[in-house]
Amino acid sequence: MNDLVSILIPCYNAAPWLAATLESALAQTHPHTEIIVVDDGSTDHSVAVARRYEPRGVRIATQLNAGASAARNHALRLSHGDYIQFLDADDLLSPDKIAAQLTALAASPPRSVAAGPWGRFATDPAAAVFVPEENWRDAAPVDWLDLNFAGHGMMPPAAWLVPRTLAEAAGPWDERLTLNDDGEYFCRVLLRSAGIRFCANARTFYRSNLSGSLSRRRSEAAWQSAWLSHELCARHLLTHEDSALTQRACADLFQRLAYEMFPDCPELAAAAEARARSHGGSPLRAAGGRSFQVASHIIGWKHARRLQRWLHAPTAPTVHET
Repeated sequence: MNDLVSILIPCYNAAPWLAATLESALAQTHPHTEIIVVDDGSTDHSVAVARRYEPRGVRIATQLNAGASAARNHALRLSHGDYIQFLDADDLLSPDKIAAQLTALAASPPRSVAAGPWGRFATDPAAAVFVPEENWRDAAPVDWLDLNFAGHGMMPPAAWLVPRTLAEAAGPWDERLTLNDDGEYFCRVLLRSAGIRFCANARTFYRSNLSGSLSRRRSEAAWQSAWLSHELCARHLLTHEDSALTQRACADLFQRLAYEMFPDCPELAAAAEARARSHGGSPLRAAGGRSFQVASHIIGWKHARRLQRWLHAPTAPTVHET
């Protein structure tokens, strides 16, 4: 198979991980690849790390800091591949990931897009945990998005392999977005596809530091991005198909967003709940452990979420007066 695959790597202050990411790209068993790194104004030595791989064929471009979406668009403009493999600068691909997906796509209807299993890890990819989700299967675009909108599975950018024809039909990444920019982009890609082909042996390793997640906070700007990306996703889906199924999917999407935003942005959370109701309402409950669910039943999910945040807030350091 002689198809050229463009492996596109946006990079920002990824010096500790970039070498491993590039090694995984260079180790692909599919022999016809081009690897393009676009550095997004890093202030560490990411560019120096990338330069060490130029003798092995890696191409490097730099830009002023404009965000991951802008870096991906820059890489897309520089690329020539028949297929596009997005790869964040801290993630890894199994050696036969691209080859397996190309084989699957060759036996699929034209304009299909390939996905694969992904596992989380922090430092050692050998410790990655692959937990199957409901969307780890072949699916029609609307059915896959229905699962995704309801929270029954995500797919990081590196898990996909996108025919260039679909990337061109979908258009560029939306550079206004910072949070959930990949969700909005792949929503457009999928809705222009003939369907998703899931390749069980095409594994991706997704670097994710999960410690302290309960105390993590999002900025208001990030939540504004999430709001816009969700609005765009709902618009894309309903433009493609306006049915009872897609209305409920959009209700699920906004209800989940309300749960995620509260209590960081109570006004946006309330707006998201209103949008969920405008699409017919959602039966989804706020995610949480047994204690959270018991508290939600007694005092309501919003009070339970505030209590959860208070219980897991970092303890302020003791100040000793002199």
